[in-house]
Amino acid sequence: MKTPEPFGFVRDLATRWDLIAVVVIVGLIVWAGDASRGLLEPLSRLHESPLSLDPANLPFYAARTTLRMFLALGLSLVFTFTYATWAAKSNRAGKLLVPILDILQSVPILGFISITVVFFMSLVPGRVLGAEFAAIFAIFTSQAWNMAFSFYQSLRTVPAELTEAADSFHLTPWMRFWQLEVPFAMPALVWNMMMSMSGGWFFVVASESISVGHTTVALPGIGSYIALAIAQRDLTAICWAIGAMLVVILIYDQLLFRPLIAWVDRFKVEQEGTGQAPTSWALTMLRRSRLIAAFTLLFRSVLRWSSWALPHRRPRKARPRAREGRLDTLWLAVIGVLIVVASWHIGRVLIAGTSMAELRQVSWLALLTMTRVVVLIALASLVWVPIGVWVGLRPRATEIVQPIAQFLAAFPANLVFPLVVYLIVTGNLNPNWWLSPLMILGTQWYILFNVIAGASQMPGELRYAAENFQVGGWLWWRRVALPAVFPFYVTGAITASGGSWNAAIVAEIASWGTTQVKADGLGSYIAQATSAGDYHRIVLGISMMSLFVVLINRIFWRPLYYYAERKFRLT
Repeated sequence: MKTPEPFGFVRDLATRWDLIAVVVIVGLIVWAGDASRGLLEPLSRLHESPLSLDPANLPFYAARTTLRMFLALGLSLVFTFTYATWAAKSNRAGKLLVPILDILQSVPILGFISITVVFFMSLVPGRVLGAEFAAIFAIFTSQAWNMAFSFYQSLRTVPAELTEAADSFHLTPWMRFWQLEVPFAMPALVWNMMMSMSGGWFFVVASESISVGHTTVALPGIGSYIALAIAQRDLTAICWAIGAMLVVILIYDQLLFRPLIAWVDRFKVEQEGTGQAPTSWALTMLRRSRLIAAFTLLFRSVLRWSSWALPHRRPRKARPRAREGRLDTLWLAVIGVLIVVASWHIGRVLIAGTSMAELRQVSWLALLTMTRVVVLIALASLVWVPIGVWVGLRPRATEIVQPIAQFLAAFPANLVFPLVVYLIVTGNLNPNWWLSPLMILGTQWYILFNVIAGASQMPGELRYAAENFQVGGWLWWRRVALPAVFPFYVTGAITASGGSWNAAIVAEIASWGTTQVKADGLGSYIAQATSAGDYHRIVLGISMMSLFVVLINRIFWRPLYYYAERKFRLT
């Protein structure tokens, strides 16, 4: 006897995948609600209920930190889809937007905090939410630039045949963006999203334990927990914090990034498979759950409606050259005005109290930090490029390496301070040498993640052609592997270089309790100025760091980037 239709529908609906989906969704809602507790409370409550190193508080602290990081990641995605797209599609705008991005990634997070904390706290006076805005914005600055560079690089290297196919189907700019450009960019963007999340962990201590001059705010979170443990020299608490970080990273790896890696495998630019595709139980749940399928159908309907509802612009006629010249002149005039205004404000602060002796000193400190960055990026490239290619060509190895690399990339340099300080003090070692590796501890992973993304997108036909012609050894690396991953490597190296300058703020001064060791460099100069609330020296240090990063990018990285874009794009 057949089951009546209504009961059959209920029976079919209540599959195990639907039950798992309901548990996961309800769990995420409860987690977000629990993590949001106390956002609107008075700021004085943070002083009345200070942080505690009791491990029982770590679940709440971890939820609060993770919520901040995902909100910052969402803002970073919005920034990436708008800013990077504008820079890639408009040559006129790109001439200004790309250098601005170079400057932004070089400005230290402590510099952002010192300038923006008062602004954000004034938005919600006397409330915890204002400090939360400042922390989320600081985490955003550790995530957005890497993702924007990756998306920009992908948009600039879309294969010509895909562009011609979009033209032949008469896709509107909106449809072209979502059906061609975003899918093509997704594999690299997902890997850079993972790196951005890990970069957020690296700087979470500076983001949650805000101290600028006489203003100190310690928000509940793993970062402030770590800062308190370091101040009290509590190794047990640091071990608890490491365990909490590992659990959180494994959870969002399983629920977000591993499903994304498996999903974007469909967007590889190839006609033949390159082996076993990555898998994810969470992605299987999403595909087999009828509840999720209903929401997906609704989302697709909205997307189709937006594509239909938006006005279809006709192809624009070519503008006369005289009009183009006037637009270029107007644009350059706007840029000139912006440069003059910004230079006047910076110069007004610097000229008031900067002597030539101090300017020479800061320049020398910047040269020392630059030397560390160059040497460390070169060493990291020699190590991680071969490993990234090997991992990216093997999906099974990617599944194993991915969570391990995420955890290592997320590991804050502050947690290594006890060992480093102990070795330097007891061994009477030179901090200028032994603190330097801390600068690359978190940023080297930008190179690895981008190279893995590039190798995973290597077309199967290219690999098969190399096998048929028996290309191996160094010739394979020189003619096949390195050209295939070179644009991705340059993107990762640019971000790693800028991130290393940023990490110098944390790495050139190491503290353990009351013991502090310092390396000579621009990072320690800015860190000391920030702790003292010396606005003049903060602006001087950030300006010098931005100047050095922009010059290096203009002289070296940007020409290398354009060479990779022209020479090694898939055409």
